Amino acid sequence: MSTTPEPIIRTSGLTRRFGKLTAVDRLDLEIAPGEIFGLVGPDGAGKTTVLRLLCGMLDPTNGEAWVAGFTVRRDPAAVRDRIGYMAQRFGLYRDLTVSENMRFYADLFGISRSDYDSHSRELLGMTRMAPFRGRPAGQLSGGMKQKLALMCTLLHRPRILLLDEPTNGVDPVSRRDFWIILYRLVKSGLTVVIATAYLDEAERCSRVGLLHRGRLIRCEPPDLLKRGLPDCFEVLSPGPREAAEILRHSPGVLSVEPSGASLRMFLAPEAGGADRLNSLLAAGGLPPAEFRPVEPSLEDAFIALIRKADTAAPTGSGPPGGEPAPGNGDLP
Repeated sequence: MSTTPEPIIRTSGLTRRFGKLTAVDRLDLEIAPGEIFGLVGPDGAGKTTVLRLLCGMLDPTNGEAWVAGFTVRRDPAAVRDRIGYMAQRFGLYRDLTVSENMRFYADLFGISRSDYDSHSRELLGMTRMAPFRGRPAGQLSGGMKQKLALMCTLLHRPRILLLDEPTNGVDPVSRRDFWIILYRLVKSGLTVVIATAYLDEAERCSRVGLLHRGRLIRCEPPDLLKRGLPDCFEVLSPGPREAAEILRHSPGVLSVEPSGASLRMFLAPEAGGADRLNSLLAAGGLPPAEFRPVEPSLEDAFIALIRKADTAAPTGSGPPGGEPAPGNGDLP
């Protein structure tokens, strides 16, 4: 008889406010051991704040978080021993070589020389950074810097890896290499929680949590996020901007968004067919458009779910006047 493993990360009502702004709003979440869990959402959605709450860098306003069996609020030191946290701006020392940076972080973690020697060789081999161990960090490419940051984060053998947009600004080849490394780490038993703005990366996660205005609005495997959505159409019109404006105000049209030279539209059953929509376009002085049924992408799903959440939200809810976050657009 199989049993479901205890979650390695769990939150209950986790909330963090900055003055009048609610950055994380009553987050209930469970992450199983060995998952690659993606936190995805617009800038200012609360992704960075969630990671910082999980690693104990921020205290919650309300609610609790448990990481590897320990309460973050009461046992922050025990939590820190079991996690590796890689921030967007990891503190590498540009004048130190790859090996010197790793040795410095090993000393911070209190790792013995013998353990460091064996584990650093393993990490350098896994990341293919061994030929560059003598190169100053300031002379590394963006992808190599991220690999070095990852190695420093893994030196104390954490059970959980928290990554805050680790491939932001990194070239596609380096991003692919980074994910190959992540898959190897998960295969060895590590649990990964990654905040990412790249939807192709979200597709690679075991499950995805969609955050919007601090709230978790969906949490499912990527394939399931795309199911159960209304009918999706590609709309081809010689006047896409004008067509979008007309269609948005048509009953039954749930959302219309630009997608390259065309539009993507979600349609409720009561909206009628192409003839009715084209009659609306004609009344607005536009020629007929072509409506092609398409399979929604993950990006289409996210946009539709966010639009739905905005429509359902009561007036005045959510962060007032945009996001005042410094730097990366997420809250500190």
